[in-house]
Amino acid sequence: MTSRPQPDAPPEGSRYVALNMYTGAVLGKPTTDGLMDVILKIHINMFLGIGGKLFLGLMGILFIIAIVSGIVLYGRIMKKYDFGMVRKYKSNRLKWLDTHNLIGIVTLTWASVVGLTGVINTLSDVILGLWQQGQLKEMVAPYAQQQPLTGKLSSLDGAMEVARKAAPHMEPRIVTYPGTLFSSKHHYAVFMRGNTALTSRLLMPALIDAKTGALTDARRMPWFVNTLFLSEPLHFGDYGGMPLKVIWALFDLATIIVLITGLYLWFARRKAANLQWSRLTEKTVYQDEE
Repeated sequence: MTSRPQPDAPPEGSRYVALNMYTGAVLGKPTTDGLMDVILKIHINMFLGIGGKLFLGLMGILFIIAIVSGIVLYGRIMKKYDFGMVRKYKSNRLKWLDTHNLIGIVTLTWASVVGLTGVINTLSDVILGLWQQGQLKEMVAPYAQQQPLTGKLSSLDGAMEVARKAAPHMEPRIVTYPGTLFSSKHHYAVFMRGNTALTSRLLMPALIDAKTGALTDARRMPWFVNTLFLSEPLHFGDYGGMPLKVIWALFDLATIIVLITGLYLWFARRKAANLQWSRLTEKTVYQDEE
């Protein structure tokens, strides 16, 4: 649940609280100061806000371009050799080149999915803004000229029941108070989710007039918001519980190996090129002296 002290309070004053949906008991506030939270923050935006997100999105696009270029290069190599070939008894550079190519092509689909969904996730702030200025603005248009609510609000439990009736085959996932980023200054926003593995990741907002308790509007989210909802758990491997997370971790390790071997090959090639240039320069100087 997301709330503010007053409907017209700034967004920074919002509080996030987890509740038991059956008893209403407060389970506590989400913690944001643990080690994993710090690592997650670095992964999401490097503590640089939306600028960090967009920078990581750019890196994700370059990552996808690198994958495509790798496919093209590997296709040309495999015309001459068998698939999965590793030249163990050649030079170290050729051995690591073949290892780099092999692991890269095996993890191709996973890396492409994670890279693409990562780029989509970095656009979350942009997507939220588009939804606010598009669908949400249309839903609350009749209240645009009204003053923010003051005094006692209608029953939150009643708002939940109204939302359930509006979407009988769904269940409440998130409730936001008037004045938060995900509602208006006049509404409870009850975000409903489906009851299958796929639809449980999709949300449908039902806006309830916080003064009268009546349903104002309930609509399916636009396609670009649903794309974001589906991309986040796919990017982090949250669809299949711990087994899928372990598989994601193994693919991560494989991708790190691809990165390390790629760096090794790049430095080795530069070193070889510099050595060749040095020998050529020495030969030229020697000939000039003669």
